[in-house]
Amino acid sequence: MRVLIAPDKFAGTLTAVEAARAIADGWLRQAPGDEVDLAPMADGGPGFVDVLHEALGGDLAALTVSGPHGEPVPATCLLGSQGRAWVESAQACGLALTGGERAESATTWGVGELVMQAIEAGATDIVVGLGGSGTNDGGAGLLGALGATADRPLDQGAAGLAGIGQVDLAPARERLAGVSLLCATDVDSPLTGLFGATKTFGPQKGIAEERLPAVDGILEAFAAVTGRRTALEKGAGAAGGLGFALLVLGAERRPGFDLVADAVRLEQRARQADLVITGEGAFDFSSRSGKVPYGVATVAAEALRPCVALAGRVLVGSREMRALGIESAHSLVDLVGEERALGDPAGSLATLSARVARSWSR
Repeated sequence: MRVLIAPDKFAGTLTAVEAARAIADGWLRQAPGDEVDLAPMADGGPGFVDVLHEALGGDLAALTVSGPHGEPVPATCLLGSQGRAWVESAQACGLALTGGERAESATTWGVGELVMQAIEAGATDIVVGLGGSGTNDGGAGLLGALGATADRPLDQGAAGLAGIGQVDLAPARERLAGVSLLCATDVDSPLTGLFGATKTFGPQKGIAEERLPAVDGILEAFAAVTGRRTALEKGAGAAGGLGFALLVLGAERRPGFDLVADAVRLEQRARQADLVITGEGAFDFSSRSGKVPYGVATVAAEALRPCVALAGRVLVGSREMRALGIESAHSLVDLVGEERALGDPAGSLATLSARVARSWSR
């Protein structure tokens, strides 16, 4: 039996590469005669660069950029051939760096620094992975780091944009002359409104419920002087509005999952498998919105292959699970308990994988 293993990261515990290896270890423990094919995945959020490096090779350049509150943080840039580079916004402004605190003052300035350092390394074709941010500044920090100016500071998060009346993008566009940008987004959200960045993702970043309308209004005003029409485009709300900032600079946009799926040749590998396994930290109905498990399940369905999900927690019932294209979903916490799942995530995931292999391996 040939098993394709294509999980996302298990946020806070395992990278996608580590999760794929743990699932493979557990499966082969139970079914040593099976053949496993590892295809760790990402959707533009944390792990984007590591997954692409695993799939494509290339050189990883170690960088230091400004974090969401101005502190220096380490980051990497994947340099490929023909002037292409990949960077990951979460390394400069991720939720792991903010801890869900001070979201209104958190900046994306460091993401602009990532782009500039990629250009200085010779890149002329840059892919920016968007997702998992702890920021909500509409990408103002990125614009400022690339040279844009305004009548309000661009490096102090959404709070610094209150009352903004003018933004000049010309210096940033001049600096990017001859460089093509592509944003790989993990969600399709617009910048503002009921389904926008603030209303949908603000609470998980630490923005209080009573502050959501005010912060959304600040981004609405920012969009009005920067690119109101662009704010409505799919992906403009990705990474707290980083998608919007990149789009107003002329970037193209593509779902991050699709970009990674092409890089790892997921469709071809699914057709060669008998079973497809995916996974993530929490499997819930939001997984349908550009996330890895839904994308993998869709590819598996097109290849007429069953798809099974392994997750830290499973938060959907059987009906919702089937709507996502998953034959069955299995929870680490239900099998080994929360303490062990967090204390030994790789070992626990291997145990869960071995349990699932009993039912599926033939």
